[in-house]
Amino acid sequence: MDHSDAPGPHDFEALRTTAVDLLTGGEIDVSDPVYARPLATLSETAAGWLAQLTPAEMWPDLPLEGRPGNVTGSYGRLRLIATAWATPGTALHGDDAVAATVVDALDLLHEGHYNERLPETGNWWFWEIGTPAELARTCVLLGDRLDAGRLGAYLGAIDRFCPDADCRAGHPAARESGANRADKASIVAFRGVAGRSAGKLAQARDGLSDVRDGGRHSVFGYVGSGDGFYRDGSFIQHGDVAYTGSYGLSLLTAVAQTVALLRGSPWEVTDPGRQVVLDAVERSFAPFLHDGLLMDTVRGRAATRQTFSDSVAGHGAIGAVLLLAQGAEEPYRSRFRELAKGWIERGGARPYLEHADVPETRRAVAVLDDKTVEAAPEPVGHFVFPSMDRVVHRRPGWSFAISLSSRRIASYEAINAENLHGWYTGDGMTYLYTGDLGQFGADFWPTVDPYRLPGVTVDTRAREDLSFRAYCPANAQAGGAVLEGRYGAAAMELIVDGVSLAARKSWYCLDNVVVALGSGITSFDGRTVETVVENRATDEDPYFGDGWAHLAGVGGYVFEGAHSLVETRTGRWRDINAGDDTSGAYDPVTRRYVTFWFDHGVSPLDASYAYVLLPNASRSQTRAFRGSRPVRVLANTRRLQAVQARGLVAATFWAPGEVAGLAADAPCVVLMRRASGRILLAVADPSRTVDAVTLTLDRPARAIARGDDTIALRPGKNPSVTVKLGGSLGRTHAVELSVYAPRSPRHDR
Repeated sequence: MDHSDAPGPHDFEALRTTAVDLLTGGEIDVSDPVYARPLATLSETAAGWLAQLTPAEMWPDLPLEGRPGNVTGSYGRLRLIATAWATPGTALHGDDAVAATVVDALDLLHEGHYNERLPETGNWWFWEIGTPAELARTCVLLGDRLDAGRLGAYLGAIDRFCPDADCRAGHPAARESGANRADKASIVAFRGVAGRSAGKLAQARDGLSDVRDGGRHSVFGYVGSGDGFYRDGSFIQHGDVAYTGSYGLSLLTAVAQTVALLRGSPWEVTDPGRQVVLDAVERSFAPFLHDGLLMDTVRGRAATRQTFSDSVAGHGAIGAVLLLAQGAEEPYRSRFRELAKGWIERGGARPYLEHADVPETRRAVAVLDDKTVEAAPEPVGHFVFPSMDRVVHRRPGWSFAISLSSRRIASYEAINAENLHGWYTGDGMTYLYTGDLGQFGADFWPTVDPYRLPGVTVDTRAREDLSFRAYCPANAQAGGAVLEGRYGAAAMELIVDGVSLAARKSWYCLDNVVVALGSGITSFDGRTVETVVENRATDEDPYFGDGWAHLAGVGGYVFEGAHSLVETRTGRWRDINAGDDTSGAYDPVTRRYVTFWFDHGVSPLDASYAYVLLPNASRSQTRAFRGSRPVRVLANTRRLQAVQARGLVAATFWAPGEVAGLAADAPCVVLMRRASGRILLAVADPSRTVDAVTLTLDRPARAIARGDDTIALRPGKNPSVTVKLGGSLGRTHAVELSVYAPRSPRHDR
């Protein structure tokens, strides 16, 4: 139902009050010590920008001519000053001179750099999302300090470049999707509040649902291709990039703001499909949030933005979830508050309340002080995201993520002069999170050796900076299977861009260990090939035993024949990110690294490797593991890779084969566990090329106790299990087999 026909004046006044509250925190007790830090920070930052503002050129460090990114940056600074002016308790609150200065600066920007007469130049995003987002919010904050003429002019510029959430002004035939659609809906909503426009508010609401195109690009629906949330929890933007922690976060934030802004108004968002976004909090985001850090494995080129670390992104996710919780129905509301409380309490890398702004602080304190809200623990389990080639293994106290790629999902994206050295970030890079929460923040990306990222197998050729490219390799195989939500196997066929290097790589994630295998490592280019076990930023020295090593604060490593290096490396953020609004500093930064790697030699033929990670293990535990070998490598060839741990066998069949009483007649990834009269199987086809696979077991199975309807059993002494894999898009098929024959029904006589 469209309520936009008969809004009353009170509707617009109430909406502006809501909007200002969202942007400033609303009515707070300014004498409460919890607000002293955010109010002081806002005051100092705004006063600093005011002091540097010059009438003729705005800010000297942001030259405007021909630099749309700097125009967006200038509007952003004005929005922050306007926020300080509108926020009770700041040093600038209600200061007429401050408001007048902001209005004069808005006039300057409008006249020369952002008006409806100008053509788009450079990156469209600055014109259609970046600048109008800042300008619309500034107009809301200033309210009646803008006369009708000025307000009409400013809003006219927004209407020129962001008329609605559906289309791209510079490319009218395009239809916005994913984060871009959500961002534009949020802009149109704030613009509607500023201009008291019922039509714009209706456009904002309907834009989220894509009413114009019948929901085709709705942010409240699952997608099967392209941008948005997938049913398996994946989030894609730009068609083939895993982007939960960047564009997905933008979507979550924009939806949270728009829903909160319009709640209770005639334009309230009531689309039942909004459950897709609510479910995404736990399905898509929570697996990638480790102690408040949003993992770089799903942040794409954004990981190279100096001011947008994994902890900053994590704060953004927490803020969005808390805002969503305010208006969400149960059980979402309670669960979101529990999740956020847990992330905040464990977020030691960047304490939330030491960096949150006033609105974020208000929402966080309400949850932290509520004794009825129990902090949710970190998730424990194994998570596979087939649609974006990502795997995450979570255990108490540590997490392990793998970035894969295929002909479906990009190995890297390097556009807008960002991620210039991201050549190998999707080639099986691994992210181990333990107690050292600053590992992948705190200057990791400009200082780590980009040729020696953890987990990757590389040709050591020199590479040039990447330039405006997203690259999908030629391999089909990338993904994995999960058993009982607890154990996992992942595999990727490595086919490297521009060289002959190829390899087959597998990871087996168990209770306390991760086993990594590589086989078929072959190259004909006359250069050395390496596989990197670890490249850890640490001040600790490694301790070496016989076939094992230990790093304090990280854990143990078990391997044979690996090399090691301790080095101090210096780099500059500017060397890996030169984006118009994201470029890093030229100042050098330094970190110390410990690296373990295998040297496969020059032009290796069918080389291999095997190593074990023992996260958080002590030195004695690592030594004991090396001696007892509770996990055995059963096979590591081009055709078959497999490991065994007690009653569990995990295998990657690159071709038909047999191992440990388990045979497969087609390529697949399998986990099998035997326990107390039952056999549990999990099977997946990460290549998406196999229609069906038949597994033959060397132990009897009599019946299916429970399982997917894609699985059929031929019982017997050597039973066979046939799994229909075609069309399953890489997902896991699971079954529990009973070793004993089912009992016949009892008939009383």
